[in-house]
Amino acid sequence: MTNNELVAIGIKTAYSFIEKFIDDLSDEEMFVRPISGANHIAWQLGHLISAEAFFLSHLPGKPTIPLPEGFMDQYSGKTAALESRDGFLKTKKEYLELFKVAEEHVLKAVNHLKSSDFDTPITEGPMATMCPTIGALLAFWPQHTLMHVGQFSVIRRKLGKPILF
Repeated sequence: MTNNELVAIGIKTAYSFIEKFIDDLSDEEMFVRPISGANHIAWQLGHLISAEAFFLSHLPGKPTIPLPEGFMDQYSGKTAALESRDGFLKTKKEYLELFKVAEEHVLKAVNHLKSSDFDTPITEGPMATMCPTIGALLAFWPQHTLMHVGQFSVIRRKLGKPILF
């Protein structure tokens, strides 16, 4: 197994958890907060899609994901606690479709990495201290996704949904 294949498995596995955790949620339930001020799943999915684009920007060639105008700003920390749904995508289907586009771009970029790319330092921006190399970023990537999916569990419990894992 190559490094690329191992990274792709981790990312695809994390993505599959997203689908499992929101499969039985309605569009309305995507906007439920576990407690006041905490992130709803719709915001978290938008944040994760934005994070995919941000993480990709650290890879050779700086691949991109075609996101709607202003998307990354809409799902920033500044909007996490907004009660208004204005500017957010409205349906689970919209989030999943955009996440599929992101997944295609991410896996394509991972597939094109050379072994030597994994040791390339990340020297600028907020990721430089947390993930000093592209390899470290690739190891962090699915963990970030799964950290958010773990927060979905609390919302699922609040909604009386079955425990999945």
